[in-house]
Amino acid sequence: MMFLPDQMKVAFSAGLTDSGSVGPFDFETTLIFSKIITNIGRGYNQTAGVFTAPLRGLYFFSFTAADYLKGYMGLYLYRNNQPIIFNLDLNDHGGYASTSNAVVLQLEEGDLVRLGLPASYRLYDDSRNFSVFSGFLLFPL
Repeated sequence: MMFLPDQMKVAFSAGLTDSGSVGPFDFETTLIFSKIITNIGRGYNQTAGVFTAPLRGLYFFSFTAADYLKGYMGLYLYRNNQPIIFNLDLNDHGGYASTSNAVVLQLEEGDLVRLGLPASYRLYDDSRNFSVFSGFLLFPL
């Protein structure tokens, strides 16, 4: 059995909020997933909503975002302010809807990964954790 040094143990999951709707805003906003579920290696900053790669490696990120009112919901995943993924859903029925995605990214030490909510879009979360952002180190490079 191989044991990883502690600096190579990196994983986080965080829920968005307990307070219901997030947005819509007049401008794109970094989403602050403030409810830490797991944060091994302290790579995720729950105040800024940003993951900082502690070492060069291959990382896996996933997110699920939900809403329940009619309108657009969606979000960007950014690496160093460069959009990598855009997920979009038009909730035209007014019930719960969700969107999710995942990606593997090669990151350098200090690279930043965050989720952004486009202007006029909205998400929803409560104590049931409808909207979650997760990531972990697959292996160092």
